[in-house]
Amino acid sequence: MGIVLFTLPLAFFVFSLTLGSYDVGPVDVCQIIWCKLTGQTSSLDSLTVNVVWQVRLPRVCAAALVGAGLSVAGAVFQGVFRNPLASPYTLGVSNGAGFGAALAIVLSLGAAGIQLFAVAFGLAAVALTFLIASRSRRNTVTLVLAGMLIGALFSSLVSLLKFTADPLEKLPQIVYWLMGSLSGSSFEGLAKVLPFYVICMVVVFLMRWRTNVLSLGDQEAKSFGLNVRRDRAIIIGISSMLTALAVSISGIIGWVGIVVPHLARMLVGPDFRKLIPASVSIGICYLLVVDDLCRTLTSSEIPLGVITGIIGVPLFLYFIYRKKVNW
Repeated sequence: MGIVLFTLPLAFFVFSLTLGSYDVGPVDVCQIIWCKLTGQTSSLDSLTVNVVWQVRLPRVCAAALVGAGLSVAGAVFQGVFRNPLASPYTLGVSNGAGFGAALAIVLSLGAAGIQLFAVAFGLAAVALTFLIASRSRRNTVTLVLAGMLIGALFSSLVSLLKFTADPLEKLPQIVYWLMGSLSGSSFEGLAKVLPFYVICMVVVFLMRWRTNVLSLGDQEAKSFGLNVRRDRAIIIGISSMLTALAVSISGIIGWVGIVVPHLARMLVGPDFRKLIPASVSIGICYLLVVDDLCRTLTSSEIPLGVITGIIGVPLFLYFIYRKKVNW
């Protein structure tokens, strides 16, 4: 199973780089990547090299990062909240990030500004959620409820921006961003996010044992000597930042953080030492396939959020029917 989960994302990665209106074979893709990484000169023509390296590779890398990030965050949220319906967006990150991106679009701040505002307001939404829940002893339940309230608040603010935005220029940009897309991916944009993304992933992986214990319940976690409130806050905060970074790359993409963790749990069980790597692997494969469908099914690109919803809802209903929805 481990070898399959390691090699499958690599196969999907190379396959995704071959797809597109310009025909490039998998051997040529591997040759281009190898030559670029080793500094050698490729025997292929410059057009083929540029199509793979400059156009397709940033997009495929973005899909891999977003798929892995949302899947891992979803698995952690479901475990910590002990709720199979929990998702990376439970604490209002998506609506906060959506408001930040919409505000940046209205202010004409460009791609970097949109990315920065999405992360900043996504984290601000989580901070407000923690602030509201900080006075309650029923921390988990209050956190979820506070997240719903903050999410509704930022959703209303996004609607206000859409209502006041220029209907010919700004409004279509806001709507398209909110539906999710990787068409604007670039190495420069990914480089700004990557260091923080890697740090979040490493921390989540290092906290896997504590996540395991927290998923057993507060009393059991205390019996293991954990500081429940502190450890839960760290894990949720890091996972929320991971989500905000993923959303800043792609816009809002639903169902990845709900469906993929359940699929991974079916394969490797609830142990987070195996569940996190499995979620990374399946999340990468899942979003690569979805993005391939988005850019090849029709002549014009379909937003990612549309396809993830169409695939995710029936898949989740199948999990419920087979009684596989648990944490």
